[in-house]
Amino acid sequence: GLVIDGRTLEHVLHDSLQNIFLELTEKCRAVVCCQATPLQKSVLVKLVRSKLKAMTLAVGDGANDVSMIQVADTGVGISGQEGMQAVMASDFAISQFKHLRKLLLVHGHWCYTRLTNMVLYFFYKNVTYVNLLFWYQFFCGFSGTSMTDYWILILFNLLFTSVPPIIYGVLDKDVSAEILMELPQLYTMNQ
Repeated sequence: GLVIDGRTLEHVLHDSLQNIFLELTEKCRAVVCCQATPLQKSVLVKLVRSKLKAMTLAVGDGANDVSMIQVADTGVGISGQEGMQAVMASDFAISQFKHLRKLLLVHGHWCYTRLTNMVLYFFYKNVTYVNLLFWYQFFCGFSGTSMTDYWILILFNLLFTSVPPIIYGVLDKDVSAEILMELPQLYTMNQ
């Protein structure tokens, strides 16, 4: 890991040293910046996002972390003694830092799985309906007549677009939380 303080970070964030700093950070498993100003935190997250093309996660617990949380791809606010500003600006809120592991490994895996399956669901639902319209045009000689009434189309989209995704989104858990916590490799294998 790499630990860097705010004064050193100020020098590193200048254009001449950015590439060297980024090469060094790519070789580290973790980079911890301590005693950094809110501006330095947000500039560092922007630098990593733009130069390394990496997904960023910012975790903060106070008002001085708000700009960093807002710049990151995903922001996590920890509610605590420093107030609720970080929680209000974040995408996810947790009560203690120890819950971050479960948020990423369990809920992140489930969310990723649900989203990918929902994209496939909507794709195949629309392909099925368009396929029916396509073959119906051969049957009616490309006259442009409507195959169904508008209320049937609305009912079709309402039933097949809202009810199954809601049920699937609430109930689907492909792997239990205990197994996901024991095997963190499952998160990357799913991608």
